[in-house]
Amino acid sequence: METNRYHRQILFAPIGESGQEKLSQSHVLIIGAGALGSSSAEALTRAGVGHITLIDRDYVEESNLQRQQLFSEKDMEQKMPKAIAARQRLSEVNSHVKIDAIVGDAEVDILRKIVPEADLIIDATDNFETRLLLNDMAQKYQKPWIYGAIVASYGVTFTVVPKKTPCLQCLQEYIPVNGATCDSVGVIQPVVQKVVSQQITEALKLLTGNEAALSGKIISFDLWNNEHVEIEVASLRKADCPSCSEKRSYPNLAYDSHLKTAVLCGRNTVQLRPQRKQTDLNEVAKELQKNNQIKLFQNPYLLSFEVDSFRIVLFQDGRALVHGTMDQMEAKNIYHRYLG
Repeated sequence: METNRYHRQILFAPIGESGQEKLSQSHVLIIGAGALGSSSAEALTRAGVGHITLIDRDYVEESNLQRQQLFSEKDMEQKMPKAIAARQRLSEVNSHVKIDAIVGDAEVDILRKIVPEADLIIDATDNFETRLLLNDMAQKYQKPWIYGAIVASYGVTFTVVPKKTPCLQCLQEYIPVNGATCDSVGVIQPVVQKVVSQQITEALKLLTGNEAALSGKIISFDLWNNEHVEIEVASLRKADCPSCSEKRSYPNLAYDSHLKTAVLCGRNTVQLRPQRKQTDLNEVAKELQKNNQIKLFQNPYLLSFEVDSFRIVLFQDGRALVHGTMDQMEAKNIYHRYLG
């Protein structure tokens, strides 16, 4: 262990040399390498976490550079997968940290191999479906995880500790699930750092054995409107929760709960079918209209909009068609960007 590199961190009494040694032996799984994920990965790499695994399905685009601090214009020009670009940069920051990069979705089969080996999971995803999958996986293997989300100037985070706190399934009514996305209403860079600061502080507490110092609250804030809210959640754990109670069945690990994709032959189109059966087209349209670059068409049966070279058609039963691609991963990226 390099004492000089981490000297200031070791001087911080709650961590000390023993805590630093624990960090060096830790394995953190980060789901998503965008704004939250890349910043979290850098913070943990600089802190000396021994092993980091990054999972992300996307590649670097120009609009990412405003807030995703690990990436460069060269990464954008080369359309580098975010997980790979992040690994390259992080290896330059701290060559003593093992960085594994997986380009793809955080699917059940992949998570089953990694989660049992990880000490902590950090959520940096862009959709609630993956978070619920992650929640069930963490409960199944008894791994703590830290939820985080951002949009516009709003951020929210919460630390889930199996058997000790409510899980995300318990708290769904207290955390926004649908609505605005960064691609419909934008996002400012400071809110990224605010959420990451909270997530990484909680991560350091968990990894160094300072669990008693965890906040135990849902923490949310709107930086632009000077708002800050903390919700005590200890009493919100549900006795019949399907994910964390004695009656748990891990419903979000079942095949039927996942976003289904299928290429429509001869149409340059991918169909996506989410778990939810009904979609309020008026509410979706209301959010999309906040982005004046999106062209909308709506009738009583469907909502259609165009972005870049793609046309997305959303139906009342939740089904969506992404026209302009036959790449299922690309279609999922577009779907989650605009529909959450």
